[in-house]
Amino acid sequence: MLEKLFKLQENGTDVKTEILAGITTFMTMAYILAVNPSILAAAGMDQGAVFTATALAALIGTLLMAVFANYPFALAPGMGLNAYFAYTVVLGMGYTWQVALTAVFVEGIIFIILSLTSVREAIFNAIPQNLKAAVSVGIGLFIAFIGLQNANIVVGGSTLLELYSLDGYNAANGAEATFHDVGITVILAIVGIIITGILVIRNIKGNILWGILITWILGIICQMTGIYVPNPEAGFYGLLPDFSSGLSVPSLSPIFAKMEFEGVFSLNFLVVIFAFLFVDMFDTIGTLIGVSSKANMLDENGRLPRIKGALLADAVATTAGAVLGTSTTTTFVESASGVTEGGRTGLTAFTTAILFGLALFLSPIFLAIPSFATAPALVVVGFYMLTNVVNIDFNDLSEAIPCYICIGAMPFFYSISEGISMGVISYVALNLLSGKVKEKKLSILMYVLSVLFILKYIFL
Repeated sequence: MLEKLFKLQENGTDVKTEILAGITTFMTMAYILAVNPSILAAAGMDQGAVFTATALAALIGTLLMAVFANYPFALAPGMGLNAYFAYTVVLGMGYTWQVALTAVFVEGIIFIILSLTSVREAIFNAIPQNLKAAVSVGIGLFIAFIGLQNANIVVGGSTLLELYSLDGYNAANGAEATFHDVGITVILAIVGIIITGILVIRNIKGNILWGILITWILGIICQMTGIYVPNPEAGFYGLLPDFSSGLSVPSLSPIFAKMEFEGVFSLNFLVVIFAFLFVDMFDTIGTLIGVSSKANMLDENGRLPRIKGALLADAVATTAGAVLGTSTTTTFVESASGVTEGGRTGLTAFTTAILFGLALFLSPIFLAIPSFATAPALVVVGFYMLTNVVNIDFNDLSEAIPCYICIGAMPFFYSISEGISMGVISYVALNLLSGKVKEKKLSILMYVLSVLFILKYIFL
């Protein structure tokens, strides 16, 4: 039955290999169950409910990937997109999280249409191979930067950003934190990065998840010995799981189907929709490029076979995730870890999906994991993505310079989509003005994208 469903022999794999690969993928991306609720809680959403929505969205999206595309890729609410949802649309632009969910739902519907009509597939294929590698690298730096911020290793300062110091942290946050809350967590995060690095070097399976767990356990020891003192007013909570309510699944009711459709056709809402469309489309394409490039899934022309099914799974998962109550669901780069373990088919994704379902019943554990314990995971995932820099042709400066701009723009502008915008615009402009157009044979779609990106900067 499994052979018929997933074509294991055709893809040179077997059931045992696929299941082990699925477990590895889950272990490397399970941190999203702790990180996503924390980020969306900043937008005023119920943290327990977001945990349930995150697990269900990952379960549904990853199952769809297995069914629609038979790829070993896993989906979950995406890093970067959740930050955009909480910090830009809600906290920055002033919209409620209900309106933001509505925007995610609407853009999911639009993406279903675009996926069925091959528009997103055409955009994916139009991006040059070197620029695809640069997108992967840029995402790596962006994710690592988020990790350093979450751990307070990097804080605001007189030079815009600076290395953590207690005085600097208090000045930047208007807080009165001490060594026993923020200070010790910074040290624990640095120790966690070192530990995770050692696990990676020693090729321990599930190294990222083990890094999270070990860092968390060290934090618990510090709390029990009085070195770490919870300070809820400053955002530093107790590190022990609260099992007082048992292992019941947190209710979805505070966030389920809470979209607000009033004013959908207003100018302000259309601006939000466009912003989500832009960020989601190019974050998704960028992440899918990064995953497939790292997993060597692209063919000789830089195209991903069966990409329509993968994009459709992504689009449907985004729509379903919005109804459940979470930000955009997308393909995770950590899926590459399962591929390196031998995963080649949807059975790997199916295994990962089942594990996300089981994780629903362990919410007290995941909700107790602090940001300083998940930060090392983000930093190391950034390293994995950065390794794709070797696939960029630095001998051809008309390729290398746009790639450099794309890579730098993602962390500096705090946006994957802005990195792609800058990369596409500079790629077209530099090759056009340097007389390389005929040699490169740029597609018409690259010109169209560059014009659209320029118009976005002019009018938005």
